Amino acid sequence: MEAWDGLADGSITVTFRRWKRPQVISGRQYRSPAGMLEIEAIEEIAETDITDADARSAGAADAAEVLERLGPAAGDTTLYRVRFHNVGADPRDVLRESIPDAEELAGIIARFDRLDAASSWGPWTRATLRVIAERPEVRAPDLAESFGRETKPFKLDVRKLKGMGLTESLRVGYRISPRGQAVLDALDAEP
Repeated sequence: MEAWDGLADGSITVTFRRWKRPQVISGRQYRSPAGMLEIEAIEEIAETDITDADARSAGAADAAEVLERLGPAAGDTTLYRVRFHNVGADPRDVLRESIPDAEELAGIIARFDRLDAASSWGPWTRATLRVIAERPEVRAPDLAESFGRETKPFKLDVRKLKGMGLTESLRVGYRISPRGQAVLDALDAEP
């Protein structure tokens, strides 16, 4: 999407959305492919409130282009102007690229042990990380089925691995991160 560059370099700081209710909250940060965006303000507006200056801040030439992009109002939606700024890289992106040292590896393996012990399904952490490494870009339902698990709880478990920086969600399926590969290599080296 051409707007990602403008989001990343800070030249796009406004967006307009038609929602039934606001989908963001002022003061919160949200992940985007261009980094973390912090919402400064969200306000309900009329189409006539869109200025050319706001339009340029949204990456459009003028207010007419913004309205063209939005299309006609549908149903009971309301027009919102959202102001935001980029606060930098997603910490999970940075974590995925970092290779854990011995102390971090020990902490990750201890966390695996705790997650496995608390699971009603049984030990899953190592096997799930391994299958993602062996079968990247495979749909979550297919991976879950290979374990005899339902998709929703499987995806919740994968999110735990993702939160540790070990996996990355793709458009379809997942892949292992450099950090996750380092953990697998350490597990494989265990006696």
